[in-house]
Amino acid sequence: MLEIIELVMGLMAAVAGLAQLARKIEIPGPILFVVGGVLLGFVPGLPKVHLDPDLVFFLFLPPLLYPAALFTSWRDFRANLRPILLLAVGLILFTTLAVGLLAHYFIPDLPLAAAFVLGAIISPTDAIAATAIAHKLRLPHRIITILEGESLVNDATALVAYRFAVAAVVTGFFSIPRAGGQFCVVVVGAFCSVIFWGG
Repeated sequence: MLEIIELVMGLMAAVAGLAQLARKIEIPGPILFVVGGVLLGFVPGLPKVHLDPDLVFFLFLPPLLYPAALFTSWRDFRANLRPILLLAVGLILFTTLAVGLLAHYFIPDLPLAAAFVLGAIISPTDAIAATAIAHKLRLPHRIITILEGESLVNDATALVAYRFAVAAVVTGFFSIPRAGGQFCVVVVGAFCSVIFWGG
């Protein structure tokens, strides 16, 4: 237990150091975090850390998404609702399918349903990273609004895709009508939340 606490504290110190380095060399922090994470993966002898998914979902994720949602202009969000939903639904589904098919093609032993699970996991963009990089690059306001809006909504699409891909792995059965119904609920929920919070 003490070893895990020391590892977590060390990782937090590394993140703080990378954040300071990113400010000094004027590079978006998420880029350095990704590079640091990749390099950390090559360090031998690090203990395995297992986090409870519910802990991440309920404790870590809301504080990350809340500031992005709080400072989003809901008027601009509604004005760009079509491209946001096309990216948040269409792009996520396309990425899930493309990654799944490519993974299955290059790793034939990987079942197609399991490959789609992988695609659903890596398909959504990170709200914080997208916003930080977009502001650092001084992209046009409309593009930033679309990126922020898409990154707030895409997790719902990815979670539904993940849920049905896992169900297909476990049961060997996939229901297109049921999955389509779930996606319709996601789209309607996203639209209603925009109307409610932006109204």
